[in-house]
Amino acid sequence: MMKKTLVAYFSASGVTAEAAKAVAEKLGAELYEIRPAVPYTEADLDWRDPESRSSVEMRDPAFRPELAAKDAELAAYDTIYLGFPIWWHVAPTVINTFLEAYDFAGKTIVLFGTAGSEGFGKTVEAMKDSCPGAVIREGCVRNRNNGAEYAAWLESLS
Repeated sequence: MMKKTLVAYFSASGVTAEAAKAVAEKLGAELYEIRPAVPYTEADLDWRDPESRSSVEMRDPAFRPELAAKDAELAAYDTIYLGFPIWWHVAPTVINTFLEAYDFAGKTIVLFGTAGSEGFGKTVEAMKDSCPGAVIREGCVRNRNNGAEYAAWLESLS
């Protein structure tokens, strides 16, 4: 039986969407966009403003933004490549909302991210309670410092 792969991603500004499309194309996988019920605006994403939506959400690790839809059909997939921007050294809390909306037990989750300059930080630690029974693996973070490393990782996918 052939294993099926899904590329699920959250992208607030389009950067992670571009990365997710490249991963899905390389893997020949289906693509699923994780969308918050209320889309993020440019002002919401201003990390320099302590009162911006993203700053307020990320200060509270228990915060769970509502999803626009809970229609991913994950039962058909063995492996999920999960893409997101790195915010405050972890995945945005909407990723936890997504993980908690489904049963990931027995599935492998391969993380990939986009960031200004950092790696995964404490991402795995911050999300493991949201997907009990899943195996979480760090893939690669695309940032301005590792273009060649990211390209090599993408090339290695099969």
